[in-house]
Amino acid sequence: MHMDSIKDYIFKLLRLDGVINHLSGYVESRLELIKFEVREEMIKVISRGLALGIIVLLALLFLVFISFGLANTLNSHFENNATGYWIVSGLYGVPCLFLIVFYKQVNLFLENHFKRRKKL
Repeated sequence: MHMDSIKDYIFKLLRLDGVINHLSGYVESRLELIKFEVREEMIKVISRGLALGIIVLLALLFLVFISFGLANTLNSHFENNATGYWIVSGLYGVPCLFLIVFYKQVNLFLENHFKRRKKL
């Protein structure tokens, strides 16, 4: 009888060992899946960031050359070498000053705007 109880104990222990092996295999599989998912998300974020960076760079270059073209056109219209550049600078400077002076109000407005959009 004593030998049977030892056998049962060993079989229970072996079954528990099997469960532990299955559980550790499951945990390892989940970790690998999480690593894969994180890697995929990182690739998406990096590729979106690069694409957005290229778009912003091209948009800024476009804006710079349009500004030079407008300034030169205004220079020829006013028959002065600097007037067009001053006017174009003012077109950028006035909104910039407005944003600097009313920074807190603009920031609060934008923050509230994005909070409302997130709820939708």
